[in-house]
Amino acid sequence: MSDLSSLTGSNNYFEDFAVGQRMRHARSATIDEVENNYISKQVMNTAQTHWNEEILAGSPLGDGRLVFGLITGSMAVGLASQDTAENALGELGLDAVRFSKPVHHGDTITAYTEVLDTADAPDRDDSGIVRFKHWGCNQHGEVVCELERLVLIKRRSHWGAAIPETETETREVQ
Repeated sequence: MSDLSSLTGSNNYFEDFAVGQRMRHARSATIDEVENNYISKQVMNTAQTHWNEEILAGSPLGDGRLVFGLITGSMAVGLASQDTAENALGELGLDAVRFSKPVHHGDTITAYTEVLDTADAPDRDDSGIVRFKHWGCNQHGEVVCELERLVLIKRRSHWGAAIPETETETREVQ
């Protein structure tokens, strides 16, 4: 069987995160109408701001239906995950979730992260806990959401393969 650590990044193990470290994540994503409608219906969110275009026309919230906040937060976490959770063993919690500006269909979200804390995982020597603060910003650079996230992350010393820095071959999953 192939070494599964070759499938994840080599610089996002627990040991790689330092308090105060900041990241701008490489990808951004535009939130489409389908994401808002599908998830809002799944969770039975019937707030008229998500369903009724007419009531928002000319309102202080802007024209067009609003994107359900948890979709915006999920998008920010998803965009941050390649850098912050590729070696995660588990999501432990979300705290201090705030939505500061309305998001509409067609808005593009970019995610940013700061490492707030790192700690040993109780009863586990193969992982540690990292507290991240994530921000989602719209295409105008305005913060639209922020949240804190607690993640259990593998320690390189237990999970990482010793891959020489000069290795350039592509590994295949078997």
